[in-house]
Amino acid sequence: MDDQIKQIAERLRGLRDVLELTSEDIARDCDISAEEYRLAETGEYDISVSMLQKVARAYGVALDALMFGEEPKMSSYFLTRAGKGTSIERTKAYKYQSLAAGFMNRTADPFIVTVEPNDHPIHYNSHKGQEFNLVLEGRMMVSIDGKELILNEGDSLYFNSKLPHGMKALDGKTVRFLSVIM
Repeated sequence: MDDQIKQIAERLRGLRDVLELTSEDIARDCDISAEEYRLAETGEYDISVSMLQKVARAYGVALDALMFGEEPKMSSYFLTRAGKGTSIERTKAYKYQSLAAGFMNRTADPFIVTVEPNDHPIHYNSHKGQEFNLVLEGRMMVSIDGKELILNEGDSLYFNSKLPHGMKALDGKTVRFLSVIM
């Protein structure tokens, strides 16, 4: 996990260097704090997918290039076999498996997200667009702009992802859900 985060941090630094931007420029353009961005570049910080998506959208790069170091190549279709999506483990508690990593110019980013139970406070994100979550296994609590919702297996939620949101696995068990970020 640590190595993957460090690689993402290197790609963020590389992008910033190529574009000849400061950390403050990226923070301003992506609507994140300069301190949060600086921490992301250290590789010692939990870099959220929403932060990476903000950077990717702001500078016209593929989210996959930042997350996995690979540019998507397919434009007609991209098949992901069961359990074979490109994965990244952001922390010990969160694992993202991309379901469309090879498709160019996506208008949505679908992931299978696996969350291990923990006692940490919920980490909140916000990003442009909308998000759809469908619980595949387990139970989770999703907080959207202070409103707490419990989702059980089979439940789904569609929401404005500009609102601060975060989630937590419940019952001391792992939760898996489909997340589509648009």
